[in-house]
Amino acid sequence: MKTLQTLSQSTLGLLLCLAVGGLCGVFAAQAGAFAYFIGELYLSVVNMAAVPLLVVATFFGLRQVLALPRPTVRTGTIVGLAVGLVVLCAIGGTLAGVLMMPGQHLSIAAHEQLGGLVLKSAGDGGEVRVTLFGQAAHAASNVGAYGVHDLFPDNFYRVLAEGRSLGILTGTILFGMAFATLSRDQSNMLNNVFEGVYRTLEVIIAHANLLIPVLAFGMAAHLTSHTERATLSAMGGFLLCFLLVTLLLGGFALAMITARSSQPLGQVIKGLKAPLLVGLTSGSATAPIPHTIEAMSAGLGFSRGIVELVVPFGSVFVRAGSALYFALATVFVANLYERPLDASDIAMIAAAATLASFISAGQNGVATVGYTGVVLSFLHLPVEAAGVLFVTIDLICEGPRNVLSLLSVCTVIALVSAGLPSERTQFADGHSHGGPQLGQVLRFEFTRAQLVLAVGCAAVAASLIVLMGIGVGAR
Repeated sequence: MKTLQTLSQSTLGLLLCLAVGGLCGVFAAQAGAFAYFIGELYLSVVNMAAVPLLVVATFFGLRQVLALPRPTVRTGTIVGLAVGLVVLCAIGGTLAGVLMMPGQHLSIAAHEQLGGLVLKSAGDGGEVRVTLFGQAAHAASNVGAYGVHDLFPDNFYRVLAEGRSLGILTGTILFGMAFATLSRDQSNMLNNVFEGVYRTLEVIIAHANLLIPVLAFGMAAHLTSHTERATLSAMGGFLLCFLLVTLLLGGFALAMITARSSQPLGQVIKGLKAPLLVGLTSGSATAPIPHTIEAMSAGLGFSRGIVELVVPFGSVFVRAGSALYFALATVFVANLYERPLDASDIAMIAAAATLASFISAGQNGVATVGYTGVVLSFLHLPVEAAGVLFVTIDLICEGPRNVLSLLSVCTVIALVSAGLPSERTQFADGHSHGGPQLGQVLRFEFTRAQLVLAVGCAAVAASLIVLMGIGVGAR
């Protein structure tokens, strides 16, 4: 037990677990499979606690944010920054693909390997095309119906039982807004119940975190034992470009968080170690929620009210990593099929990748890959054949996608929480959410020019998304 506790708190120890796990996947697959099974049990426990904690945290976050000065401006700023970061990642992925040109000038062996994968899927994998890409085709042809069905569920208990994060978040926000309008006398009993649930879930997760080293070991072993070397070599250009851009944008996000927290970079990385590792290895956007709330509030001192609102919201909607992935994958396929890209195509890819990232909200793993077809369809590129290639390497890509999205959410928190030191004092030591009213806080203000610029950027991004949605529906 002490060994697991030491490893779970040591960055070097966790890196060692990843390295040894990778070797174990090659030379001792059975031991790696057992560690992977234990890691899956850990993720099941974390996900079990993450979904109800998402609900409770959103309740408290809405209540705290609505109690702050100018809640409308603050909420609008959160949404604007979230959309802006997703757009930035989509643009970055498109430009990186154009500059680095992954998929171009592949060797004959690489073309044969990729062609063999596509032909194998076409010859005996019809069922795979239906299950993996049926969602993408449905999304491309009927975006509106899909969004309404998932965004406004008719039964909150059903989506809660099924773990559908998009419907859960919608119901939670509606309930939380009504809960926030009640006086403290009216909501005191329910507030105490939520507080008890919140603390209980934190205890469960704190004990489960001891298995993080086993998770790292098992996932590394599973990855190395289930990925073909020939496929990795053929898709190496895309993987290298994707990982490099993810590291670049992730480093930029860490720099922003470090500057806003006024703490050393090493301390910020140490504080975010647990959520980043869970996001990298779990393949789930909701599993890191508890760790992120604790790290950004108690660890780095940001406003707990802002953290508890933005983290659940961002885990579902701020899919910056997916936007980068969709854009880069589309450029790769265009190069693979020798489809030249002009300026209008580049703009189309960035806009469509942004749209695809939002309509894929609530999806994880292989289901996310299917939404690449939304972007490919705008350039009339083969959707199903190209998609088969990305399914084969999704085990490698889903972790970095989640990490970049998580860092984008933390960046939004860092930017919005600036100027609220009294809130940090109130919540950094883990005081009860049901305590007294917040004291005087610094006013969160914009100059006229900053407000006009922010509103203009948000309007342009929103108009772009609406126009792209109309375009998808018209097709």
